[in-house]
Amino acid sequence: MRVGIVYDIFSDYVWRSDDPPDADAEYEPVETILVIEEALRWLKHTPVRMGSPFNLLNTVEKIDVDAVINISEGIDGRNREAYAPILLEMRGIPYLGSDALPLSVSLDKAWTKDILLAAGYKTPSYRIYHAAEAVTRASLPADFPLFIKPRYEGSSKSITRHSKVEDIDALREQVHRICTIYKQDALVESFVEGGGEFTVAVIGHNPPEAMPVLQRAVEKETRIGLHALDRRGLETPGLAYEIEGDLTNELEDQLKEESLGIYNKLECNDFARIDFRVDGDGVPWFLEINPLPTFAPDGTFAILAELMGIPYVEFLADTMRKGFERIGVATT
Repeated sequence: MRVGIVYDIFSDYVWRSDDPPDADAEYEPVETILVIEEALRWLKHTPVRMGSPFNLLNTVEKIDVDAVINISEGIDGRNREAYAPILLEMRGIPYLGSDALPLSVSLDKAWTKDILLAAGYKTPSYRIYHAAEAVTRASLPADFPLFIKPRYEGSSKSITRHSKVEDIDALREQVHRICTIYKQDALVESFVEGGGEFTVAVIGHNPPEAMPVLQRAVEKETRIGLHALDRRGLETPGLAYEIEGDLTNELEDQLKEESLGIYNKLECNDFARIDFRVDGDGVPWFLEINPLPTFAPDGTFAILAELMGIPYVEFLADTMRKGFERIGVATT
């Protein structure tokens, strides 16, 4: 087959004067596109670079591919991850990955929490603030410490050591930062600590499969996940870290079970990554889900392939093969 790849890469991002320093953090290095192409060739398909959703918009009537792999993030707003899926559906072109609805819903952290709370999953208590002036003691979602992040961003955008706060003045300062620099609501939630931070990759469909659970290091002082502080767009030298909590067999089974339930509840397809924190009593709390996880050669999926003793290109090709089977197109 001819398989298109729709993507956003760092070098294509056009910076604006009022952008935050990590505006392109969700985009990919070119190495990600190269490894996807290699995996497609391993499956005997021909990769076709299609560029960003904006390129797709301008060429949608001329598309000559049998299927598409969508890893594009778009730009601005909580519907940006839906740009490519909508255009592809309008053109009748099958694609790998979740469709527009779970992509948009999951990017909105508040809506995702509400859906999963109603389904019986535990997630930290939260409150949405539109401005720092709205922060009052009576409005707090829980006791301090609290954690602040944008309502609809990914890749730990905006997160610094100051995102965890211990008093109302610091909270107001961080809410103001989110609302003014990132131009969206701030989501403030209770900070879960004591049992560690974990991420679970899920692949496939009907039924999906939960991969081995990965335990994340946390920064020693704040207990914030190290991955959130050591990333593109943020310079935090000299980070000290440690592994918090124990990944027992029982906890891994529970995290996998909950991840599969969340994946199915939000009707994701083909691949996703679900993040949890565990409290001091060993209870997992859902943080967020990313149905557009990175396939970078140093990302979660590459780490899993290494731990499982599988060459990354073959691991990624098998993930794609499952997706091609779901959308009913030929595989080898």
